[in-house]
Amino acid sequence: MSTPFGWPLRVYWEDTDAGGIVYYANYLKFFERARTEWLRWLGVHQQALKQRTGGMFVVSRADLRYLHSARLDDQLLVTTSLLQVGRASITITQQAWLAGASERMLLCEATIRAGWVDAQGKPGRIPQEILDIL
Repeated sequence: MSTPFGWPLRVYWEDTDAGGIVYYANYLKFFERARTEWLRWLGVHQQALKQRTGGMFVVSRADLRYLHSARLDDQLLVTTSLLQVGRASITITQQAWLAGASERMLLCEATIRAGWVDAQGKPGRIPQEILDIL
């Protein structure tokens, strides 16, 4: 497993339910943003990649486990680590941590599988240039 990439974020009103607790589906948004920033950090800019190759990654599976609730104004750290690379898909583990406290607390964790598709949405092989980076 690779060294985790960390992406900080703060919980805003738009992320919470009426009780000020992060709505469960918003962790998927947090994880999506962190994966995008992780790819960018690796030098993979998704829009440029799509324009150049016609392809892109799409999530084909997401398994989440919720442990604790994040709340309005909490400072989080979302980590991303590569678990497995195949010819047509990658598997990533992601975690959302409460980062503002004296001790980090794991709030939510996920295993995400993303497959490569062409411009028509047909599954294909990940370009070698991307495999070399991963």
